[in-house]
Amino acid sequence: MQVKDLISARVSLAPMAGITDYVLRSLIREQSPSALLTTEMISSEALKQVKDTVITKRDDNHSPISYQLSGHKPWMIAECAKYLEQFADMIDINMGCPVNKVVKGTDGCALMRNPNLAKEIVKTVKAEISIPLSVKFRLGYTFDEMNYVEFGEQMQEAGADFITIHARTRSQMYGGKADWKKIAELKRNVDIPVFANGDIVSIETAVECLEQSNADGVAIGRGALGDVTLISRIEQYLNRGIYLSPPSLEEKINTLKSHLIKEVELRGENVGVKFVRKFYPYYLNGFQGASKLRGEIVLIENLKDVFEKLDKILVCL
Repeated sequence: MQVKDLISARVSLAPMAGITDYVLRSLIREQSPSALLTTEMISSEALKQVKDTVITKRDDNHSPISYQLSGHKPWMIAECAKYLEQFADMIDINMGCPVNKVVKGTDGCALMRNPNLAKEIVKTVKAEISIPLSVKFRLGYTFDEMNYVEFGEQMQEAGADFITIHARTRSQMYGGKADWKKIAELKRNVDIPVFANGDIVSIETAVECLEQSNADGVAIGRGALGDVTLISRIEQYLNRGIYLSPPSLEEKINTLKSHLIKEVELRGENVGVKFVRKFYPYYLNGFQGASKLRGEIVLIENLKDVFEKLDKILVCL
């Protein structure tokens, strides 16, 4: 596929480490047949040692899908990209992760401080794969180091086919407000497609982001947590003018139950139930007693008892 085909829906699932796994991608794909999915960040160092079948797992209907790699060794990332090409429609290089343990290893957003290495990574990977290559990065490492326009130009020159930019600096982490307007300057200076990321949590914010950024589309991260319909609803509105309402609490709880079942099938009951705990605050909110319920349900370790607790909520609706 060419990039224009991969991003024709104008919306994608942004990569989130430990979040956008096989199950979450499957749930989102059930709602949207054409949005670009992205895997969670895959360490090239780890993948080189163990070909992790859980993190690389996909179904035939997951396409279009991008596999994201992190690292700082061009030859190693290229070797891993070549391996992942059998699963992927596109390879994405993470140059935006702000987490301390990642940037201390000179991966993620640390690469924005070393554009020569970043260019070498893109050139080396591009020479090894026959599918499109994208890069995800931020506005800069700090407010005083906002080099995103120059960095984007360099990534394009090195061979990147597509850019996703989170409209925050690394120093902001996930705090403050994403500055969508700054993306417009990047868009004016590159010829390849640009997707905007950060603080897009509804149809309304997606539209506002596109108006301010002039981006070609939006990448949805945390906004999709607890609402696997969001990407589909944004896609429907942007491309067909159809406005669909957010899911009801009953629909969210039923999705949570499906999420639990699929994770248990993938990881086993003990690990699967614990894995989904991180999603409870997103699925179970906005109603009286939500905080108390989450405090109770997070302690439950078996699927049967979790379902019993969720069913009690449904009875009271």
